[in-house]
Amino acid sequence: MARVYNFSAGPSMLPESVLNRAAAEMLDYKGSGQSVMEMSHRSKVYEEIIFSAQSLLREVMNIPDNYKVLFLQGGASTQFSAIPLNLLNGSGKADYVLTGQFSTKAYKEALKYGDIKIVASSKDKTFSYIPKLNKADFTPDADYFYICMNNTIYGTVFHEIPDTGKVPLVADVSSCFLSEPLDVSKFGIIYGGAQKNVAPAGLTITIVREDLLGHARDITPTMLDYKIMSDSDSMYNTPPCWSIYMCKLVLEWIKSLGGLEAMKERNVQKAKILYDFLDGSKMFNNPVNPADRSMMNVTFVASSEELNAKFVSQATAAGFVNIKGHRSVGGMRASIYNAMPVEGVEKLVEFMKEFEANN
Repeated sequence: MARVYNFSAGPSMLPESVLNRAAAEMLDYKGSGQSVMEMSHRSKVYEEIIFSAQSLLREVMNIPDNYKVLFLQGGASTQFSAIPLNLLNGSGKADYVLTGQFSTKAYKEALKYGDIKIVASSKDKTFSYIPKLNKADFTPDADYFYICMNNTIYGTVFHEIPDTGKVPLVADVSSCFLSEPLDVSKFGIIYGGAQKNVAPAGLTITIVREDLLGHARDITPTMLDYKIMSDSDSMYNTPPCWSIYMCKLVLEWIKSLGGLEAMKERNVQKAKILYDFLDGSKMFNNPVNPADRSMMNVTFVASSEELNAKFVSQATAAGFVNIKGHRSVGGMRASIYNAMPVEGVEKLVEFMKEFEANN
């Protein structure tokens, strides 16, 4: 069976070369006579995998020495609790910017632990834009300031990183992880689920500035305490071994293509192809404020619900799968993460042109 073009928002497609490499090493990893799926995480052969993955991530992202890389579990949603439990240890205050469903969920979770303030929101227009931030609204003694950089469901992204001064900036980067260079030094914490751009589901990567470690509340569960996980090299318990191995292969793939600068060029090219078509279409429309468009998640709608349904059905039959929009917004969404080839976007646009001509 031929491979489809998978536009899923996550779990999403992986590079074919990575899948082929994993398949070749499935039964026997580097002469060990065992699969990564079945080897002990305490073995020397697996330690080489996890430490190589950490080292590669540091190299590819240019992570400063005073940051710790943690390979965690529980998905990005578990970090909604872990962040306030580890950071709400001074004033007990935090600022949140609501730009979609996941930042809203993170805000609601943080309310359980402290005095949490919404400093800006784009809910008034169905999260179709990134709100302008006014520093006068920021809480000067907040323990941290929280954003979700790329909003998977709504197709928006922060193109400018907020300047929060001495207040640590925390960012959920799940759906734009490794898509372009990012200045890690501007953040206290960045984190993300790996299943969109980095690896299969099961791994959450959290990058924490060292001075933010060791202040977790007494009630913090051991598995959510960043200091404990850092001290144990992310192996306090059995880590998500296979996902970390796949992360290592993906990082090697990114490095081979020229790193994050090259990845950004590729991603900008793909997004431009799709947005240029949408901007000239008489049938399809992108509802996002153009200045805030994501290059990872492109949302669009046809001129009627009937056409939306017809498009999704015919696109799926033609091999463009998981193109249906999130249930909360409807329409369509093409997630064009790193692994999506330029050819996949070009062929999608060809199909959209044909559909528009026929309908």
